[in-house]
Amino acid sequence: MLQRTGIIQESGASLSGDPDEVVQLLAAPWYDERLTQLAGELGRDADGVRAEATVYLREMAASLDERAVQAWRRFSRWLMRAYDVLVDEDQIAQLRKLDRKATLAFAFSHRSYLDGLLLPEMIVANRLSPALTFGGSNLNFFPMGGWAKRTGTIFIRRQIKDIPVYRFALRAYAAQLVQNHANLSWSIEGGRTRTGKLRPPVFGILRYITDAVDEIDGPEVYLVPTSIVYDQLHEVEAMTTEAYGAAKRPEDFRFLVRLALQQGKRLGRAYLDFGEPLPLRKRLEEMRADELGTGTEIERIALDVEHRINRATPVTPTAVVNLALLGADRSLSISEVLATVQPLASYIAARNWAVAGAADLTNRSTIRWTLHQLVLSGVINVYDAGTEAVWGIGEDQHLVAAFYRNTAIHILVDRAIAETALLAASEISTDGTVLPVTVRDEALRLRELLKFEFLFSARAQFEKDLADEVRLIGPVEDTSKSAAASMVRGLLESADLLLAHLVLRPYLDAYHIVADRLAAYEGESFDEDAFLAECLEVGKQWELQRRVASAESRSMELFKTALRLAKHRELVDGPDVAQRRREFADEIATAIRRVNEIAELARLRSA
Repeated sequence: MLQRTGIIQESGASLSGDPDEVVQLLAAPWYDERLTQLAGELGRDADGVRAEATVYLREMAASLDERAVQAWRRFSRWLMRAYDVLVDEDQIAQLRKLDRKATLAFAFSHRSYLDGLLLPEMIVANRLSPALTFGGSNLNFFPMGGWAKRTGTIFIRRQIKDIPVYRFALRAYAAQLVQNHANLSWSIEGGRTRTGKLRPPVFGILRYITDAVDEIDGPEVYLVPTSIVYDQLHEVEAMTTEAYGAAKRPEDFRFLVRLALQQGKRLGRAYLDFGEPLPLRKRLEEMRADELGTGTEIERIALDVEHRINRATPVTPTAVVNLALLGADRSLSISEVLATVQPLASYIAARNWAVAGAADLTNRSTIRWTLHQLVLSGVINVYDAGTEAVWGIGEDQHLVAAFYRNTAIHILVDRAIAETALLAASEISTDGTVLPVTVRDEALRLRELLKFEFLFSARAQFEKDLADEVRLIGPVEDTSKSAAASMVRGLLESADLLLAHLVLRPYLDAYHIVADRLAAYEGESFDEDAFLAECLEVGKQWELQRRVASAESRSMELFKTALRLAKHRELVDGPDVAQRRREFADEIATAIRRVNEIAELARLRSA
């Protein structure tokens, strides 16, 4: 207690309550040598640096106290009582085999605060070795933090760039965990998604695990891509209010009480799926054998893991129903919902994507039940006083519906880009002939525009997938040959399924708002907060004027990504940007016009 309050210096010797890894590190010669080296680099006293590192080690280190773990498991199951959790038994059987001979590092998608409870519980419940879970220190609040640390939760600070001793302690602790053959888990996104789709990966924990693998001649470490998706979430509404500009509520005991009370209302199922495990040591050796890969190993591995997470993420009925209703932006009868979902279900089957719980997306009862559940949670409204019931997105619920749709949007993006690229290529043809290279270039242009929004495969794989998507759109035997522009347009007019307006329009509309405001910006110094606040205000105006197709485009998250793209293109600061800003706005406006034309083709086909 005296050490914690700073009355006396933190002990550099192990204490009776220290977890095993802390005891081992404090006694390790290599740890002391590197601490002394770090003190020299910082120009500080070695004893002071050693004491500071020990503080950080004890702050982050977790243990597995049997009594605390059993009580925590009961608490976790109670807190997750809103869901039935479905786990693939075949995937679990494969992981059990790996667990006997290797370290498993579960990199999971992060959609809910419940993820950090659900995954460790399911690991133990399915007879895998327990996993220590890295979590943000924002969740280390009284009285839960101390309990969670005794059940394997490693609380780490988020902002450590300017704390070199903390970074050293975290790297050393991760290395000791790997050396001890401890299973690990963490969110590869770094924090919860605000949109429902995967965020770009954060490299910190993966980098520390990779460093440990490089330094320790031990068993293989398998990165296990882990997908966690829910039929519905109580947390989504709070996240969407933040997207409209509201301040984020702090995580504290009151937050926990609210979450616990919310979980008393049933919300269906949670789905836990695992992608193909990636052997880290072997993959690093392969990449370093190729000189072109040297220096970018962490980034490439992280993207590979996220691609495998997406591939493992099943399509939920909730996602496809919200896709149908958002695309229509009006109330639909159940027959109209089914008419939208049916070709989508055929496409999903053709692409060999899994459906959550093996549900039949073309079954009327499945769709009706999903609509009923969404009505109960307030996401959609039903009007049944006329000749037939019709369902539509509730007032101010567009971002909530978009969150659920976005859990499956990664499946649809390449198809949406292929449709838009075909239309663009047919438009710009000067001699009535569309060359394959033109379709490819237009697709790559859209990919570049949306590269901060979606997780795209490498260029060669993207081009291969593009050709596959074109074949699925229509009967094209050879995508390497030129075709008449009229035939290319005819492919779109006769297609059973058109997705560009359902998938791309919300993002392009949001980008258009940012580009428009940027083109009109006249300030000498750029105030990002004021600019984003203006985008929210103008977004509301455009929504009321129907200049954007849906309220979901009025999103702080989308505005921030669009602004990130603008910064990447050097359109925010610097001289002579006015003309390039206008060209940026025109580029997005052209893409929106084409997507709207595809929407009209879809409307005419369904009329």
